[in-house]
Parts: sequence; structure tokens; C-alpha cells
Amino acid sequence: MHHANHFYGHAHVLARYAGLADGHPPRINGYVQHGWNIGDGLAPGHPYAERTPSLLWSEQTRRRAWSVGRRNVTVIGAPFAYLLALRPEDPPEQEREGTIWYPFHGWEGQHVKGDHRELIALIRATEPGPVTVCLYWHEHRMRRVRRLYENAGFRVICHGYRGHWWRDTDPLFLDKQLTELRRHRRVASNRLTSAIFYGIAAGCEPAVYGDPMVLADEDPTFGGTARIRRQWPELHGASVHLPTAVEIARAELGTDHRLPPAALRELLGWAHPQEETS
Repeated sequence: MHHANHFYGHAHVLARYAGLADGHPPRINGYVQHGWNIGDGLAPGHPYAERTPSLLWSEQTRRRAWSVGRRNVTVIGAPFAYLLALRPEDPPEQEREGTIWYPFHGWEGQHVKGDHRELIALIRATEPGPVTVCLYWHEHRMRRVRRLYENAGFRVICHGYRGHWWRDTDPLFLDKQLTELRRHRRVASNRLTSAIFYGIAAGCEPAVYGDPMVLADEDPTFGGTARIRRQWPELHGASVHLPTAVEIARAELGTDHRLPPAALRELLGWAHPQEETS
């Protein structure tokens, strides 16, 4: 299995939906898109075997992949869409309140440069209720960054470790994220990212505002933040038209392309017992 298929527990969510037992998911026959992006669904810099099937979130991504010459592509919807099918009506633990805010983050290979103090001041001036700041594991481990948000009076959390090279994946990452999203009225970030679309799908009012910050050696191939703001202006700002946001999120997450369990098992190569499980 391509190691990125394990990121955020995606393979685990798909296995649960497909009716497989809990534990280590079987090998997936293909590369599952592991985050929302404006390219062909593949993450720049990750090793990729030619002719490996690309299992993409949306029809829009499939068209972009086709335009750059990729042909072995199939739209299956985002793993988060499958999680929503698994957990459609969680009983609310409490009334939705406040905002969950996701600062743009880096990862092992790239760090983010930006003024967190300036962002904190903007959040405090914009958000009407209590704020939960969810830091990506990379920034959450940076005590200096984490303390800035804690000292601002925000509740600071982390959904868990994404995993890397088949190690330390938190299989409940998306479950934790969905639970937190359903506790909040709003979801916000300084960039349009997967978390915003997840939040919309989970019933939050979205907002995208503030300095988008700079990712070291960011790949400009598909147009970067400038293109994102041009193509999705409706999702930017401290207040967004919710019906429009819901429609866009449904398309970007490929919710209408979600497969039934039996069809998913067949597509992923899980219809018959496998000897290899790694």
C-alpha cells in the first residue's frame, strides 16, 4: 500500500465503511488522494509508481488530472465523506458554540513562515464566541507556537499524528476531527483547506481570512493561493454565504460519488482475501 493511503487514517475509514474488521487495512489497489488540492490529486514530492490508479475525491480533480496526461483515474469521493456516512447522526453532546480555527501548517519537509501574533489579534477581533485553535501536529509540537495560542486564551488542541511511512498513524484522526467540528458553530482558517470543506460538510459556517502565510519552497505549479482566491472567492471572508459553501463543499469532497460498500471493496482490491497487508 502506498504509505500516503494511511495518512489521517484514510485507509482505516474506508475499511470500516467497506465492512472489514478493525485493525490494519488491506493493501489498496491505487493511490488515494489524501488532501484537498488544486492540482491532479497527487501530493508533490511523494514517490509514485507510473500507471498506479489514482483514486480521487472529485470530478473537478479528475478533469485536472486528465488535462496533465493522467488516464488511470477514478472518482470515489473523499474518505471524510465515507466517515459522514458511518456517523450520520451523532447525538449532540452539547449545543454548537464558538469557532474552531485551523492555522495553515507545515509538515516534516516544509515549514510555514508567518506572524502568529498578528493572526491571533485578527482572530480575537473577528470571532464572536469562544475559539478552539486546532494546530497541526507539526506546530503543536513547537512549544513556542503552541504557547502563543494558549496565552491568548484559546483552547488549543491537536487531532493527532497524520502518520508517515506506515508508522504512527492515528486511525481515529478523522473521527476526532468530526467530533470537534460538530461541537462548533463556525470553522475558519487563513487558507482554504481540507478542514474548511470538512467543517462545512459537518454543519459549520465557514470563514477564510487573514494572512495565508508562506510555505517554504511552495510548489507554484497549479497557481497557489492566488488562484485559490480567484477560483473560490465565495469561500473567502469572515462571513460566507452558507448555501453556496455547502454546494461547493459537496462537489469538492465528491459526496455524490461515494461508492456502496461492495463496489468500494471491488475497486480497492478488497473483494477477495489478500496475502499482503502492508
